[in-house]
Amino acid sequence: MTNKETEIEKIERYNHHGTWMAVRSNLKGKHREHCLCFICNKFDIKDREKNCPIANILYRLCVLTEIVTPVWECKGFEYSDRPI
Repeated sequence: MTNKETEIEKIERYNHHGTWMAVRSNLKGKHREHCLCFICNKFDIKDREKNCPIANILYRLCVLTEIVTPVWECKGFEYSDRPI
């Protein structure tokens, strides 16, 4: 078995908000666990007007291109201890 075949075995497809997506099996459903936004004081998912402008831009990009992407690095991050 080649490396490429091994990698393919680790990819699965699922329906995400009406769109069929491809995802690495070991990362499926872990967006919030990996994304800095969900523990950032500037992130307000319920109020886009108050929400972080970077998060709003990234959200629009994700909707436009039908991707899901976590933020691992951000210059504006401010730790928040509120629950996700």
